[in-house]
Amino acid sequence: MSLRGRGDGYKEMLQVTKILTIEDDATTAQEIVDELSNHGFEVDWASNGKDGLDRALHGHYDLITLDRMLPFIDGLAIVTAIRAKNIDTPVLMISALSDVDERVDGLRAGGDDYLVKPFASEEMAARVEVLLRQRNRPERQTKLRVADLELDLVARQANRNGRVLDLLPTEFRLLEYMMRNSGQIITRTMLFESVWGYHFDPGTNIIDVHIGRLRRKVDDTALLPLIHTVRGSGYMLSEHI
Repeated sequence: MSLRGRGDGYKEMLQVTKILTIEDDATTAQEIVDELSNHGFEVDWASNGKDGLDRALHGHYDLITLDRMLPFIDGLAIVTAIRAKNIDTPVLMISALSDVDERVDGLRAGGDDYLVKPFASEEMAARVEVLLRQRNRPERQTKLRVADLELDLVARQANRNGRVLDLLPTEFRLLEYMMRNSGQIITRTMLFESVWGYHFDPGTNIIDVHIGRLRRKVDDTALLPLIHTVRGSGYMLSEHI
């Protein structure tokens, strides 16, 4: 059994991005397919682990969303099997199992990211886009640039409009992550995981504090604001909003 969705703009794309969704719950699968199709991706659905593993091994997909608990073959076994075959397709694991140990197991088995159910469709799509950009990023890239903001990854130096920014190490990592994903909504959970290494919300205002400090350094009052708060969703670094 399979279900396929296509975004309205896919015909205009030179190369269609193909995504495999392995999910046994039809409602959740439809939600994933609809959201990713609306973002212009071509999405196939496998409703059990056996079918999913076969497609993952032979379907030449650009990304896989993978449920943790599946009939016949579970998600951990699937990601372990495809990594054993040296298939480096990005895998977003999705599961109702929210324990830290479960998430660690999923990432150690070869998953690239882990999203806990229930989830917001917009966050799921954002994580997919981030993983796809990371896959397509040039390996030798040493400088990031957004408008007049530049980050030198070798010299570990940031400057805006020719002015060097005095960033603390965590601020540098935060800015790097936001610049790598410029133009996209970045949720608090994504920041906790990618910048601080937490796979859970520690219940502090650490992100707000660091975003505030970074904004004061990057967005001088005389310059066009680049760091934006997206109410109810997270943050975005962009010159257009």
